[in-house]
Amino acid sequence: MRHFADDLSYAVERAGNPVVVGLDPRWDWLPSSLATGDPADFSRRAQAFEQFCCEIIDVVATQVPAVKPQAAFFEECGPAGMVALGHVIAHARQAGLLVILDGKRNDIGSTAEAYARGILGRDGQSAWEADALTVSPYLGADSLEPFVNIAEERGAGLFVLVKTSNPGSHMLQDQQLERGAVYRYVAEFVEEHSERTRGARGYGIVGAVVGATYPEQLAELRTAMPQTWFLVPGFGSQGGTAQDVALAFDQRGLGAIINNSRAINFAHRRPEYRQRFGEARWQEAVAAATREMIAQLRAETPAGKIAAP
Repeated sequence: MRHFADDLSYAVERAGNPVVVGLDPRWDWLPSSLATGDPADFSRRAQAFEQFCCEIIDVVATQVPAVKPQAAFFEECGPAGMVALGHVIAHARQAGLLVILDGKRNDIGSTAEAYARGILGRDGQSAWEADALTVSPYLGADSLEPFVNIAEERGAGLFVLVKTSNPGSHMLQDQQLERGAVYRYVAEFVEEHSERTRGARGYGIVGAVVGATYPEQLAELRTAMPQTWFLVPGFGSQGGTAQDVALAFDQRGLGAIINNSRAINFAHRRPEYRQRFGEARWQEAVAAATREMIAQLRAETPAGKIAAP
């Protein structure tokens, strides 16, 4: 039986790095060769998003262990966007990548179970066939348990929002209760289920989303959650650096995957790559930005201990 946390460990080691490329297609930022037609035509927009994401996958598939499609950009396009998202997930799977669907789902009872059954699990186990899903914890434990149960049943994974990268996260996540901040209560739940579902490589299938923009909390939570995989957003365009995420890793260079979306997806818009490649060679800019991030993480974090393939 598959075990997501073990699969993720092996995928990171095969790639030789912990980079996750987020797939966040935005019409106004697409290369002009793709952003053709009427932007109000949602079918056309969905086609462009699908092509853009699949061409990114073609570039990064041999470099990184996983991709993270953001469902919202596809949902914005309506039914055509949902079809496009399905094609993008299938393309990533065929390329040998793990797929983390960034949907931040949450509900209770049978509704939570329906979300989980529809999204989690490969090889015919689910309609979407994602390896993992991001979920929000703020409806409480009974909203998370259906996701945990189905992920465990199918060898899939979850990433629960614990301490997110956005500036407004302090409004709720940092509020102090009797035993500490709210995010520490969520962390305890996640670590408990990580310990219970621990695989051969020492990590459980219930991971945590912890932002690169809060390095002190990231270090604090690494100590408090030794058996939990971290999905770390906020690197790159949000200001997070390799030094900021260094304490997210264990001594083997495992335990954390670092997401980068905009700074890789739209690298052709960054000054250093705009001059070097131009818009016409946008895929080369994606490849160069991915290599740059990998090099930074290898040089400045324990991820450098992962043997390059």
